[in-house]
Amino acid sequence: MSEQRHGEYKVPGGKLVVVDLQVADGRLADVSISGDFFLEPDDLLPVLNGALDGVAEDATADGLTAALDAVVPEEARLHGFSTRAIAIAVRRALSRATSWSDHEWEIITDEAFGTLTHVALDEVLTEEVGNGTRRPTLRFWELAESPNVFIGSFQSLRNEVDPDGARETGTHVVRRITGGGAMFTEHGNAITYSLYVPQTLVDGLSYTDSYAFLDSWVMASLEKIGVRAFYQPINDIATPEGKIGGAAQKRLANGGLLHHVTMSYDVDADKMVRVLRIGQEKLSDKGTRSAKKRVDPLRRQTGMTREAIVTTMAQTFVERTGAVPGHVTEAELAEAQRRIETKFGTQEWLTRVP
Repeated sequence: MSEQRHGEYKVPGGKLVVVDLQVADGRLADVSISGDFFLEPDDLLPVLNGALDGVAEDATADGLTAALDAVVPEEARLHGFSTRAIAIAVRRALSRATSWSDHEWEIITDEAFGTLTHVALDEVLTEEVGNGTRRPTLRFWELAESPNVFIGSFQSLRNEVDPDGARETGTHVVRRITGGGAMFTEHGNAITYSLYVPQTLVDGLSYTDSYAFLDSWVMASLEKIGVRAFYQPINDIATPEGKIGGAAQKRLANGGLLHHVTMSYDVDADKMVRVLRIGQEKLSDKGTRSAKKRVDPLRRQTGMTREAIVTTMAQTFVERTGAVPGHVTEAELAEAQRRIETKFGTQEWLTRVP
């Protein structure tokens, strides 16, 4: 018999599910389910434990859920949790990476916010997913302000942004919590999305591999519209015609992970180079002499509207994950506003690397 294994899963908006178990000869043994949930009839709990005893250690979440569903009578009531929640707790006890299908997903596609609100929401929603108070979520950004520059967490403000160019073009400059390079965006000219996921989704993957893994659905979306895209490690998304976007990540101590991407739909290259100081070192590293040539927008490559591309992306994600429509709550917006006032909207944060 192996050592005791322990796994926990907080159902978003629900209860905590805890599983303790051992593994004997590749199969689950001495399974004990507990938590602050409600179960009727209460004598169903040992039945659920018994349903998992003897199940293969490498069983998928679907397999574990099926084994549990098989012993749950129709009249039973599981309040604040589900058999799927138990399955996820089991996989966490086994230190196995969760898959897309292990989670219930939300997708947010139609809410426009100001520049600072977007970066603050990224921190708020990532924390919530890590805490188990929000489902893993895909959120497409809609910009209420334009143009914008989002600089990376560790970039030097003065090295990246020309203050005269930013002032003359009315560009909003903010610092985000992820690393990586500066992103220049305008309303209608960029496609930006954020994924808020538990880090269990990328357990076992290298940092570099996690980028391509988390964007596998968007690569499939691009293929649908005739764009042959690929990753240039670590975080550039490119096609044979040129770069179309870049990704960045932030992993929080509570287990939440933020992965976001900005793709150029129809960039104003003249304005971009007025605002961003794109150094010769960066250009030479990318094998080109002109900043304008580094980005090849999706509009030119596809001939499609931005809305049609976003719709294809959203549909692909829903097909793969079963995501349901979601929204940013009033409480989340209030917390984002608080963080704008105390962090993201302050000069101290913007100039943390002068």
